[in-house]
Amino acid sequence: MKELIGTGVALVTPFKDDMSVDEHALRKIVQYCIDGGIEYLVALGTTGEAVTLSKLEKQFVVDTIVDANAGRLPLVLGVGGNDTAAVVEELKTLDLSAFDAVLSVSPYYNRPTQEGIYRHFEALSQASPKPIIVYNVPGRTGSNMLPETTLRLARDFSNIVAIKEACGDMDQIKQLIAGKPETFLVLSGDDSTALPTVLEGGSGVISVLGQGLPNEFSQMITLGLQGDKDEALKLHFALQEGMDLIFKEGNPAGIKAIFEMFGLSSAKVRLPLVEATVGLKNKIGAFVKQFDKTEA
Repeated sequence: MKELIGTGVALVTPFKDDMSVDEHALRKIVQYCIDGGIEYLVALGTTGEAVTLSKLEKQFVVDTIVDANAGRLPLVLGVGGNDTAAVVEELKTLDLSAFDAVLSVSPYYNRPTQEGIYRHFEALSQASPKPIIVYNVPGRTGSNMLPETTLRLARDFSNIVAIKEACGDMDQIKQLIAGKPETFLVLSGDDSTALPTVLEGGSGVISVLGQGLPNEFSQMITLGLQGDKDEALKLHFALQEGMDLIFKEGNPAGIKAIFEMFGLSSAKVRLPLVEATVGLKNKIGAFVKQFDKTEA
């Protein structure tokens, strides 16, 4: 899927002081990402705090993003969980007409075997009307989807088109790239491994920092895809501190601190997450100053 090549961003869900969804801020962030050169947008992922949103709020967020985007960029929707039957039902009943693909995390907490992970995604593949990006993030799920499982899924199901790989292990990522079918995409799920993944033959990233610094991040990935390693690395090293800082106190506390500094949204997050501390905000502020951003 060429629509998924390059830089996608996992959009935050901004909140007002009363902790309701801030529609105006969300629209501004979508526009900011589009203006910054992002290739596609991901709604209701981890960074969007989807697990703390009600069903009505999720629909409101989706409707707002779809309307603000107005068909300009490809859209991906997060649809996942650790109850296979419930995710299957969601895929069958959701209106996915505005979306190009769905992003679905490997089942968390249950800690299934590799066969269990395979059968989970087999069921999702059979139910989904849209292409699927499988998502491996062992630090959150408690299990690692091994390359052989991912590659088996890629070979067996034509609508499983990509993986968002957030294992943090470049050896595992290299195994995926070396063994994948030609059209299957390996996307980094960690900002810090985004450029290394691309330089090894991967197709891009679903980023967090990329929505805060869309021009710089997307340019880095584009240069990497074009084989301009030296120029891409310059941007990688310039962004590296930010990649580290925004995750220091949990995601999306850090990226929301950046948006607060840019005048795009508040830094508020819903419990059990807490807003970034003043100390971290000061460090993030010192980092972003070098990019000369002004309020939107």
